[in-house]
Amino acid sequence: MLGEYRIEGRRAAEIAASVERAVGSGDLEPGQLLPPMRELAERLGVNPNTVAAAYRTLRERGVIETAGRRGSRVRSKPATTGRENIRVEVPDGVRDVADGNPDRALLPALAEPFAVAAERSDRAPVMYGEAAVEPELERLARADLAADGVPDGPVVVTSGSLDAIERVLAVHLKPGDAVAVEDPGWGSLLDLAPALGLRTVGVGVDDEGPLPDDVRRALEAGARALIVTDRAQNPTGAAVSATRARALRSVLKEYPEILLIEDDHGHRIVDLPLHPVAGVTHSWAFVRSVAKAYGPDLRLAVLTGDPVTIDRVHGRQRLGPGWVSRLAQRAVVHLWTSGAVNVVAVAAAYGRRRDALIDALKERGIAAHGRSGMNVWIPVPDETGAVARLLHSGWAVAPGARFRMSAPPGIRITVSTLTPDDIEPLADAVASAVGPAPARRYV
Repeated sequence: MLGEYRIEGRRAAEIAASVERAVGSGDLEPGQLLPPMRELAERLGVNPNTVAAAYRTLRERGVIETAGRRGSRVRSKPATTGRENIRVEVPDGVRDVADGNPDRALLPALAEPFAVAAERSDRAPVMYGEAAVEPELERLARADLAADGVPDGPVVVTSGSLDAIERVLAVHLKPGDAVAVEDPGWGSLLDLAPALGLRTVGVGVDDEGPLPDDVRRALEAGARALIVTDRAQNPTGAAVSATRARALRSVLKEYPEILLIEDDHGHRIVDLPLHPVAGVTHSWAFVRSVAKAYGPDLRLAVLTGDPVTIDRVHGRQRLGPGWVSRLAQRAVVHLWTSGAVNVVAVAAAYGRRRDALIDALKERGIAAHGRSGMNVWIPVPDETGAVARLLHSGWAVAPGARFRMSAPPGIRITVSTLTPDDIEPLADAVASAVGPAPARRYV
């Protein structure tokens, strides 16, 4: 008996479902301790192995966590709720600067690329057993990666960055392993790790990327993987500098068995150079999505890494979706080769909007961060109050709780659709909602 809730079931799936229902309904609260496996087995009249299997399923789904002799408990932020639920409903008449989407006006039209790809596919349709990666896409992607200093490695194509990261984590780690993630960081990633049964260890971030001392502490504490966002970090806009990349490589040299994953989703919307960290550890992966520059609906990312990692990912992919549509891959090739996106102009457009808002906030005594990408992060003393007051003023912003573990409160503003006329009113609204605050590191 846990409070007023009794776990039920005779099979592992039934027991796991009973716990998951209780977590989803709130009958089992975050942090609540579950019965020891033998005790629950006796109560239910089942074999302890059955309960062990149920708990293992719950760990893999990110519903519970196990800490050795301290037992199993409901995760503090279980995957049944998810950070995507931490959002603001946008009423009519309120500007939405919370969604994290690119500017539609800066995205290319997709009808022509798909028409070209379809014409080619009609002449040579892809069949079962053929190569999973379009040869021309692989050639172009590999040339781009080499030009940016990413180590040589085989290439696979996945359904976006998160799909790539999930596959890499799944082929290297097991439930209960710890992964070091940026804090604040990408909310979907902070949900994904516990959904895979992994423990997250927060690593602080400043404008130049993850803090090396925090990375060292996380690895010393037993983290088996580290995930780094190279540019356009969500939500802070951080971009790894050359100095920071050297410092991170220096730390990672001491932990060559660590899995390193780098996410460069800001490729082709950022004018800052890439400073990759990959190549120091035995196991590494580097992923680039086309979502921000060419449109989220393409659902395509290029993944490279060490041969063992990529072979494992490719092998597991064959047992699931098989491959990412070669039609979509051919469309991306056309987008790349036709110059459908003016990278310099797109990066400059987002840069002007970020800089204008940050400068306007600075004039009002508000410290804000946004070195690259399409988001601005603003530390605030009262996150809930700031979000509510801004909504009342006609602006819907993203609560920092979507992106934080132990980092101080903040709000995220997506600048994608801001016009010059929006900057002063928005800055006034933020200043009124949060009040002037001293500049500080957002870790």
